[in-house]
Amino acid sequence: MIAIVTLVVADYDDAIAYYVGKVGFDLVEDTSLGDGKRWVVVAPADGGAALLLAQADGARQRERVGDQTGGRVAFFLRTKDFATDYRRMSDAGVRFLEQPRTEPYGIVAVFEDVYGNRWDLLQPAPSGGPAVGHSEDSGRDEQGGQDEEHGTLDGLQEPEV
Repeated sequence: MIAIVTLVVADYDDAIAYYVGKVGFDLVEDTSLGDGKRWVVVAPADGGAALLLAQADGARQRERVGDQTGGRVAFFLRTKDFATDYRRMSDAGVRFLEQPRTEPYGIVAVFEDVYGNRWDLLQPAPSGGPAVGHSEDSGRDEQGGQDEEHGTLDGLQEPEV
């Protein structure tokens, strides 16, 4: 199991403010290592891999802040209740780059962190179908919204399927 993934950031405190205050992560640890360096770990409140927020040291690392994957989505934040988390994050100031959409693998919307790294907020589709995390019964009720087990997109603009 992957426990911690490093994310190079421009500033420890700005990164903590974003991930804890806007995304809703928990601050797991913030320990001084001396010489201005810190061991800063944040993690989703409901579990999963943690992020080590590593302040860039030197020009080469500073160049990578916000572009660690060349513009591709780098991280995937899973949720059990897409609509609630999407609204909470939007209200907190998280910048979503698109409206939520339904894909065979679940409900998803791309957001950008404080530095420009791209993330997917993702509620996986129920398992059991032909693709990983995909099934023919995608949790949709007869009116086209999400059923109670899978949350609701009421009030969110869902793309046409």
